[in-house]
Amino acid sequence: MSHYTKKKGNKVTRMDIWVQEFRNERQDNGVTQEALAVYAGISREYLSRIENGRVPVSEDLKETLTEALKKLKPDAPLFLLIDYVRVRFRTTDIRHIVEDLLQIKMQYMGHEDYGFYSYSEHYYHGDIFLMVSPDEDKGILLELKGKGCRQFESYLLAQGRDWYNFFHECILEDAVMKRLDLAINDRVGLLDIPELIQKCITGECISICKGFEDYGSGALIPTREQHKVEMGKTLYLGSKQSEVYFCIYEKAFEQYVKNGIPIEDADIKNRFEIRLKNERAFQAMYDLLAYRDAERTAFAIINRYMCFVDAVPGKDRYDWKENAKWLYFIGEHRERLRLTTSPKEKTVDDAYKWLHHQVSPTLKTMMEIDRLNGTKIIENMVEGAKLSEKHQKTIKQQTTSIDDMII
Repeated sequence: MSHYTKKKGNKVTRMDIWVQEFRNERQDNGVTQEALAVYAGISREYLSRIENGRVPVSEDLKETLTEALKKLKPDAPLFLLIDYVRVRFRTTDIRHIVEDLLQIKMQYMGHEDYGFYSYSEHYYHGDIFLMVSPDEDKGILLELKGKGCRQFESYLLAQGRDWYNFFHECILEDAVMKRLDLAINDRVGLLDIPELIQKCITGECISICKGFEDYGSGALIPTREQHKVEMGKTLYLGSKQSEVYFCIYEKAFEQYVKNGIPIEDADIKNRFEIRLKNERAFQAMYDLLAYRDAERTAFAIINRYMCFVDAVPGKDRYDWKENAKWLYFIGEHRERLRLTTSPKEKTVDDAYKWLHHQVSPTLKTMMEIDRLNGTKIIENMVEGAKLSEKHQKTIKQQTTSIDDMII
């Protein structure tokens, strides 16, 4: 193994080249010894001795240190998103909400004469939904789920606005915030969800939440390779009926099941969702506007409701120290988080996925039969298809640039 010679006073030591390169990489990336030691499962003092060539380092420990450093590199291992918005406006003027608040031209909105949540009709643009009622007490309900938030962000960016601008305009409209979800995405696996679940079981979660539930433990899901793998873990803290609860889950497994993305290749490993309803959602929106610091808002809520600690036999549980990995997650020795946008332009992804998985094999079979038989059944079928008003609206939405649709 390659070494270089290091002089320290009159003492000459031999240091592993790997150690030198590793230390340089850690320092170049601004990762502290404290944070690295936590994720490597060793003390900071021991890591210091390794980096100074005072103790040998095994191949297994090198692998552990490398994986820990990979998690802590500052290429946004954590990022924060608005992931669900449901807000009610005290008006029945749909054009006002669409054109003045969303700033989308009304002609590009689709319409259906049925609604959800007891509303009588709804307007939509991709995954942006507006439920409408003639009853002013119900008004107009805007709902943006995950995809809807990402789509709306693309319009906000094109309009030169952001979420803070939008929420401010909601306040001016005297809107009622019904739900607001903040999602902290973990790209590298900083959160160890099975470990958090175990801490809940052993009483190492100090929380004002009345209970917790966990799912996925021991369950198996079929994979696309026709064998089974363990399903991802999910931890719920708090009651789903309350105005605030938390969902922490291994998102990489979800993406594998939905989209066939290998777990090791998933862009997001874990997700920590703060789900707020009614008064709690409204307070969070005000806090976002007051400080324009989404990290402050998100972690103030988390710190109020929970803390993960390490048990110390013989001590009162309220005297147990906070778990080091948990401390890093909530901000100790970690770079600040900003409210990130992850805009997605309008797409017909769902239709394409359905065609790819459900239709394309049958379609290819029928086209091959046409070819061999010298017939044009599929071609004639497509040419004779009737497009509804909804289909025409979808074509219009998907073939018009964002700049042409926004106001």
